[in-house]
Amino acid sequence: MAAGSEWDARETEAGESRSTPGRTPHGGTVEQAKDACLRLLAVRARSRAELAQRLAAKGFTPEIVESTLQRLAEVGLVDDAAFAEQWVNSRHTYSGKGRQALAQELRRKGVAPSDAAAALAAVSDDDERVRAADMVRRKLRTMPRDLERDKALRRLVGMLARRGYSQSTAYAVVKEEMRALDAADSPPDRID
Repeated sequence: MAAGSEWDARETEAGESRSTPGRTPHGGTVEQAKDACLRLLAVRARSRAELAQRLAAKGFTPEIVESTLQRLAEVGLVDDAAFAEQWVNSRHTYSGKGRQALAQELRRKGVAPSDAAAALAAVSDDDERVRAADMVRRKLRTMPRDLERDKALRRLVGMLARRGYSQSTAYAVVKEEMRALDAADSPPDRID
C-alpha cells in the first residue's frame, strides 16, 4: 500500500475528515505544492510571485501556496533578491538587454522594486555601453554596405531601444561605432 493510501486509510478509520491541516479538499497538500515548485525550479530560477501564480493556476488554495512558499524561502530555494541578481546578469550578458528592459521584466515577474534596484545597480553605464557596442558591431557586419547612413543609424538605434537602452546611450554608441567603421573602411593616407 502506498504511503498516501496508508494515510487516507488511517484518516478514514479514525473518522477524521480529509480537510485536516496541510490538506485541502480541492487544492492539494503542501507536499504536492512543494513538489510542483521544485519541478518548476528545476527548469530555471523563478520569483516568489511566479511560483505563487503557477500554484494558484494548478488549483492550490492561497493558504497552501503561502505555507509552501514560506517554507521554500526559509530553506533558501525562493529568494527574490538572488533571483533578480541572476536574471539581470544572465539577460544582460547573453541577451544584451539594457537596464530599462530588465527593470520591466523584473516588474512583470513580481520582484519587489527594492530587490530589482539592487540587481540593476550591478549593471554600470560602462557595462551597458560595452554590451551595446558589441551588438552594434555584430549588426553592422550583416547590414548591406549600400544602405543609406541615416537609415542604418535609425535601424541600429531602434534595435538598441527595443532591447532597453536609453535613447542617448543608443545614439552615442551607434554614432561611435559607425565612425569607427568608416575609419576602418577608408584607405590610409599615403606618405611619400
